[in-house]
Amino acid sequence: MNPVVAIIGRPNVGKSTLFNRITRSRNALVDNCPGVTRDRHYGTAVWNDISFIVVDTGGFIPDETDMISPLIRSQVFQAIQDADVVVMILDGKGGVSPFDADMIGILRSVEKPVLYAVNKIDGYEKESNLYEFHSLGIETLFPISAEHNYGVPDFLDELVRRFSDSSEGIDSVDGSDEKIIKIAVVGRPNVGKSSLVNRILGENRLVVNELPGTTRDSIDTGFRRNDMDYLLIDTAGIRRKARVSEKLEKLSIIKSLQSLERCDIALIVLDVSEGVLEQDVHIAGHAAERKCGCIFVLNKWDKVDKHTTTIKQVVDQLHDQARFMQFAPALTVSALTGQRISGIFPIVEDVYRQFTTRIGTGEINRMLEKATQYKEPSLFKGRRLKFFYMTQVSTRPPSFVLFVNAPEGVHFSYKRYLINRIRQEFGLTKTPIHLMFRERSGRK
Repeated sequence: MNPVVAIIGRPNVGKSTLFNRITRSRNALVDNCPGVTRDRHYGTAVWNDISFIVVDTGGFIPDETDMISPLIRSQVFQAIQDADVVVMILDGKGGVSPFDADMIGILRSVEKPVLYAVNKIDGYEKESNLYEFHSLGIETLFPISAEHNYGVPDFLDELVRRFSDSSEGIDSVDGSDEKIIKIAVVGRPNVGKSSLVNRILGENRLVVNELPGTTRDSIDTGFRRNDMDYLLIDTAGIRRKARVSEKLEKLSIIKSLQSLERCDIALIVLDVSEGVLEQDVHIAGHAAERKCGCIFVLNKWDKVDKHTTTIKQVVDQLHDQARFMQFAPALTVSALTGQRISGIFPIVEDVYRQFTTRIGTGEINRMLEKATQYKEPSLFKGRRLKFFYMTQVSTRPPSFVLFVNAPEGVHFSYKRYLINRIRQEFGLTKTPIHLMFRERSGRK
């Protein structure tokens, strides 16, 4: 198991910038506004051929200044508990803060290595800013600039020295391994996405609050279930464009849409107690455009009056409003009570199996021959459309190319007919299917 490094500190000291620097990514949102990071954010890094996991945390504030601060603090303490090495970031530009002393007092009782890095030291001439931090009783301080990489290599050299010999070997938690099923949890703000993720993981891994917009970043969490590896991506709520004004929220929504690009399956979470809203269908459209597998998770079923509303009514309404997603299965759950949460994974496994299916060229062309005999293609510019052969070119989702003498003459209704025949013939009833037409003259 790779060692875990937790990055902690008060808001706006540059924790996420250092996280991005160490992991060589832009996975953590960075903004001048304090408090951007609220959940723990995981990434992998390699230094001196040693692999380790890096955890970015929310800014630590001892005072209960708002509803979110206590929840963020609990996430910070959980990160410290899970870590093998703790890195505390101090602000070399802003100087010493009373919050720093409070945090250091807590860390003195931690029985694991703690490194103290003073960030925003952009060059040798700025290292004089370190002096006042010695008043906190810290012997060794590392001057760094996470933004400009000053001092970071020396700091990382010391960091990996603190790992035990068990740190050798590289384990991936970022979903790059194709054997890992990548699941993005998307939906409107405050429909219960983070509550659902916490329920699936069996712990309070993410900050949950009734205030919409609590999750601002896409949070990756790896876990194992029934001998299968998963990467669960919790995302910020996607609002309508007209309601998105803050730059930070726009960035969060972009990250959410990017999560749909890299996932295998999207869990589209709806608040079923509010019914199926236009924005729910709009979000499903984003998932359909990116051709990922989809499952509708109808959350807060515990709030629905069962005397007036049935599961069939809700699912029929959903498929009526999102007709382009007829293939997507739907499940009613309650993240609050845990009702039917365990039923999500059999559906995920079934969708993933279909999503990664490969069909032989001979089989697909026998299906094509029967389909065209049963329903003959139409005429185009006075001549009959002729389909030569079909082949599967990729999976995730199953994608096919059909060679035809006039691709522009294939009506969308006939394309839909062929896709439905593929679904029926090969049992691909729960996955998107991509069918493309290419021109071929028929001459050898």
